Amino acid sequence: MQPLPGARVLTVDAHHHLWENPPAYAWLDDDRMRSVRRPFTVAQWQAQLRSAQVDYSVLVEGGRCDEAESDDLLRWAAEAPQIAGVVLWADLTGPGLAARITRHLRRFGGERVVGVRAQIQAEPDPNYLDRPDVRHGLRVVAAAGLAFDLVVRVDQLPAAARAAAALPGVRFVLDHLGKPEIWAGAEGFNRWRGPLAALAELPNVTAKVSGLVTAADWDSWRAADLRPFVREAIVRFGPERLMFGSDWPVCLLAGSYGRIRAALHQVLPPLTEAASQAIFGGTAARVYQLAV
Repeated sequence: MQPLPGARVLTVDAHHHLWENPPAYAWLDDDRMRSVRRPFTVAQWQAQLRSAQVDYSVLVEGGRCDEAESDDLLRWAAEAPQIAGVVLWADLTGPGLAARITRHLRRFGGERVVGVRAQIQAEPDPNYLDRPDVRHGLRVVAAAGLAFDLVVRVDQLPAAARAAAALPGVRFVLDHLGKPEIWAGAEGFNRWRGPLAALAELPNVTAKVSGLVTAADWDSWRAADLRPFVREAIVRFGPERLMFGSDWPVCLLAGSYGRIRAALHQVLPPLTEAASQAIFGGTAARVYQLAV
């Protein structure tokens, strides 16, 4: 099916980053990150969006884990009308979480804050999301009207499912499909499939088809390597609960923006126009409540 002549098709990249000061991000010290250990600015992002013919995007915290980065994200979003939403970092168990969120929402550009993320993937405990203080923090996020981005490892997916079941009022957004080990092939798929299915059963969870190429072999991946993971996500979540995210500029470690987006189109099953529009814009706009 094709859109009606003259119909506007909304496109949203639901996951990208920016940084002007790479040394502030400790994870970029890894020698494998050399090619992206440089500034990625608002102007560069705007040029990328124009080239990819994408209307809007969601800017996500990049693992700096401090309030100064939140200030930067809101400043960059104010410079770019294409950045329709911002997901800020927050310490779920830190004091004054509600007050910090309120401060961000009330400041200039605060209307673009649509979500919160914490670096749960860095927590050694696979059951971190079972902790009462963490659950309390998630309730605070929901009470502020924000979504919570889940950036977790595969072994943390069961706890994520338990948290989503216990907190039906929280809008959870699973980043990078839960970071499957695509490089491990069938073994990686089998370790990930069951935990993902359990999480996908919860209606308050959506997921981003993002970050997959950097979970594959950076130098030799093919679109076919992504296919079983993308197809499984379609089966479990359905297009109406999936959203495309580039993970730019991290994705550049494994391929260009255009190559990554083309690979996703290649491995998706046949979809109706409505289903395709959901993945490439509609789901992100609805779940993040973007003003677009």
